[in-house]
Amino acid sequence: MRQSPDRPEPQSIMTKYEYKITKHTTESFSQMAYFCSDKGDCAVEEVPSDQEKRLSDMLNERGEQGWELIQLFFGKNGLVAFWKRLV
Repeated sequence: MRQSPDRPEPQSIMTKYEYKITKHTTESFSQMAYFCSDKGDCAVEEVPSDQEKRLSDMLNERGEQGWELIQLFFGKNGLVAFWKRLV
């Protein structure tokens, strides 16, 4: 099917992202209340509001730089955050 002269061909625009992985040791998040089982299963348990603010501040700081959090893993040695943003 041909396009009419008054309607240009649609262009394929591919959205591009860059990704970043940041590691945060237990020492850098020593106030964060999360617990890990012997098997390495971890969960955040009843985080006090001041500790929630600490994590929120980290998320907002990255967000201001254009980063979007796509995944956050808690482990025995700290946490790992996966970020993406448009390029």
